[in-house]
Amino acid sequence: MRLDFRSEWRREALRTNLWLVPMLDVFGAVLLFVITVGIDRAAYHGEIKLPSWVISGTADASRQILTTIAAAVITVIGVVFSVVIVALTLASTQFGPRMLRNFMRDRGTQWTLGTFVATFVYSILALIAISPGPHGDFVPHVSITTTLILVVLDLAVLLYFIHHIAVQIQLPQVIASIAADVAKAIAAEAAPPSAGRRPERGLSAAELLARMAEQPGEVKATESGYLQYVRHSTLVRIATSTNSVIHLLQRPGHFLVKGRTLAVVWPADAAPSVARALRRAHLSGPYRSLSQDISFGIDQLVEIAIRALSPAVNDTFTALTCIDWIGDSLREIALRWHPEQIHRDAQGYVRVITTQTTFDRLVQRAFEKVRQAAAGMPAVMIRQLDALTEILEQAPLPKQRTVLLEQAEMIRTLCLETVPEKADREDVLRRYDTLIRLAGTLPA
Repeated sequence: MRLDFRSEWRREALRTNLWLVPMLDVFGAVLLFVITVGIDRAAYHGEIKLPSWVISGTADASRQILTTIAAAVITVIGVVFSVVIVALTLASTQFGPRMLRNFMRDRGTQWTLGTFVATFVYSILALIAISPGPHGDFVPHVSITTTLILVVLDLAVLLYFIHHIAVQIQLPQVIASIAADVAKAIAAEAAPPSAGRRPERGLSAAELLARMAEQPGEVKATESGYLQYVRHSTLVRIATSTNSVIHLLQRPGHFLVKGRTLAVVWPADAAPSVARALRRAHLSGPYRSLSQDISFGIDQLVEIAIRALSPAVNDTFTALTCIDWIGDSLREIALRWHPEQIHRDAQGYVRVITTQTTFDRLVQRAFEKVRQAAAGMPAVMIRQLDALTEILEQAPLPKQRTVLLEQAEMIRTLCLETVPEKADREDVLRRYDTLIRLAGTLPA
């Protein structure tokens, strides 16, 4: 991971682990111990007087208390880790292996682990602090009192964790959390393209692509893996410094094969310089990320839906829940998602041309696999038509409505071919007719 990437990528990369928050909690515990043991030493030398509520006792009694607390806390840490592993295993088998990252990035689990680990470290530090001194044994009474307070806090956190895990493993919660991540990713690119706010100079994007086709300067991928993030501002600086134009052929979510073309540069003689600098502008890895890959969130919801519709699971209601959230996500995409494809420098010249997934493709990814898995299931067909109707009602562009109507027509055809019961077919066809009537009232 490179730390020179934009802040949202750093946040996502640092959030999806189980070590960062516990490590920060341990640092906090060490800092707290430094403060409390400083107060204890000041009281030991008679510089201050401790209040009456601070626990007092002999060195041996204090050692027994701290040893018991440390042993109990480390045992609970083992239990918490076991529960986390069970939750991750459940997520992998029931929701799909791609859902593991959603559970790993959960802040409730991370803070629970961190709280218990920090309490264990603090109690060990307090235990080590008990030592002989010129005025008798040094016993950190304030630190021992703080340890007991932390234990009470741990009990509250443990109760919260049990409730939290019970909520997190529920399918509706998992589906809603994925949809919330998709909504955040949409909002990150919701602003209209900035090209209209800058001067436009030089050749157009179409003219540049034509020249690239005649004299391509290819930049090869240096490693295999999923393209996770592209820093467009760095690409623009690279293109400006080399007086070139970069056409990025891959988008976040695509799998890069080492040696295959990653980008085309014009003029071709600038390709070697661009290739050397391009490593700073993109990140690839073994998995996909939602940072700039809206389709990944859609794919996660589709995966849960088709798993639910499989004969081994046969959970129609989970599939219906996924369709509801898929419809809501596509409605937001139709209204707000405006990713930039043309990036210009400060003078207005085109410097970077990117590849973006289209609304048509997102609709196809969202509906086709679920439709194919729903043969003979009128309930799923009806819910898909309802979702298409809601998207159609708010889709602002005629070309967006066209792809929605195409999906509705395919659902109608599937219904006629696979639903044997006449009453069920009529239910599906009524929803289809409602959608068609709505399409007829919308402006062309």
